Amino acid sequence: MMNITEFKNRRDNLLKKMDDNSIAIIPAGVELTRSRDTEFPFRQDSDFLYLTGFLEPEAVLVLSPSAQNQSTLFCRNKDKIAEIWCGRRIGPQRAQSEFLFDQTFALSDLKDNLLTLVSGHATLYYGQGTYAEFDEKIWQLLNTLRGGPKKGYKAPTVIKDVRNLVHEMRLFKSQNEVELMRKAAVISTQAHIRAMKYSKAGAFEFQLEAELHHHYAMSGARYPAYGTIVGSGDNANILHYTENSDILADGDLVLIDSGCELEGYAADITRTFPVNGKFTTPQKQLYQLVLDAQIAAMSFYKPGSTLKQASVAATKVLTQGMIDLGLLEGDLNELISNEAYKAFYMHGLGHWLGLDVHDVGEYKQDEKERVFEPDMVLTVEPGIYVAADSKAPEQFKGIGIRIEDNILITADGHENLTQSLPKTIDEIEGLMA
Repeated sequence: MMNITEFKNRRDNLLKKMDDNSIAIIPAGVELTRSRDTEFPFRQDSDFLYLTGFLEPEAVLVLSPSAQNQSTLFCRNKDKIAEIWCGRRIGPQRAQSEFLFDQTFALSDLKDNLLTLVSGHATLYYGQGTYAEFDEKIWQLLNTLRGGPKKGYKAPTVIKDVRNLVHEMRLFKSQNEVELMRKAAVISTQAHIRAMKYSKAGAFEFQLEAELHHHYAMSGARYPAYGTIVGSGDNANILHYTENSDILADGDLVLIDSGCELEGYAADITRTFPVNGKFTTPQKQLYQLVLDAQIAAMSFYKPGSTLKQASVAATKVLTQGMIDLGLLEGDLNELISNEAYKAFYMHGLGHWLGLDVHDVGEYKQDEKERVFEPDMVLTVEPGIYVAADSKAPEQFKGIGIRIEDNILITADGHENLTQSLPKTIDEIEGLMA
């Protein structure tokens, strides 16, 4: 479990990046209704989680570098009746001592205390657009401050997006974060192996999903990091297929895109393998092409390179392979320039990974491609998708393949956090045998 001092250090780091005479307001997540009077399991807002480690909904974090008490938390009041029905609450007193805030208040005191805390600051840091109801509270707060000069109120004259600062911090992982992501990768890798071993003709896609989720929970990661994809046959050509309702057919491939969430941190792995444990010749041809593209891309996963360079390398390998196998016709460079490959490879090569599976962080700086630096974590996931109704050679129709690993950029190259999961043809066939 992450040491609570890391969350305090993050708040201190953010305070140093804020303007003089500024204040930041960062709300927690809210519970979402599943049906009528039941809610989905609560998952904390990622920015709020990153800065506090506090897991209750509706809380509010306030930070000000110029205040005597620089960090303030508002959280749910202690309420014996509510706790009998819906679970224990930490309460303001425990929150201050256990989570290392300078001061804490009950959520019922938010409106009056925010007036005092915000008044007189020149700049307000706030990320609007995520929680509409809280946005309204902020605009009401500002209107009250602007309309009350006789009461001594003074509203901020500048509003800045706090997410710009927080997301740049989140892009670079600490050693504690990296260790959590290694553990999430190991758990997810073992779950994929379990699903491969269970696979057989006649099983349902959702049974493979159940094998994955069971292993996550039994290993301490209660939830998947995103909706698990188990697409067999032509279903693999639906990029975000999550129905997982079809029966696995002998001779088909099955694509699994799944990762666990451990203490908020995501793994994101894709493997494609034969339902019966043996690749056919056309499946081998397409699979090896995707693997070759991934290998080419990963040679650029190192400090000083860019995601664009890696993507260009993968695209070149895939496009040439499409020509060789008869999926495309024409000149390699022209086909790349015209993006003809998008008929069979239509998504990007990878994305940042962390507290969100598609994690935060800019991909460009000053209109230039951002170079990789140590402690960044991202995916590498080329694919090829030949839908059953596509204009392609008959032997390739209905085959969808993606191979995805999680990569930590290091000082001298990279570390593949998901390396232990088999992905060569021989490794997969050997495991499933």
